Amino acid sequence: MELRIENMTCGGCARAVTKAIQSVDADANVAADPVSRTIKVETNANAAEVRQALEQAGYPAVN
Repeated sequence: MELRIENMTCGGCARAVTKAIQSVDADANVAADPVSRTIKVETNANAAEVRQALEQAGYPAVN
């Protein structure tokens, strides 16, 4: 899945987003790009779990 994270603006944000997703699926493959503010995620977790983890971390997905 590909998601847009408007408030992911730096490498620290990208690491926080990755950590949030890996909290619901430790084996998730996350490619976070703070320049385009997008993430690409390969995970066994469902989309709702990923979105909830991101929101709890302060990085809600906008799409």
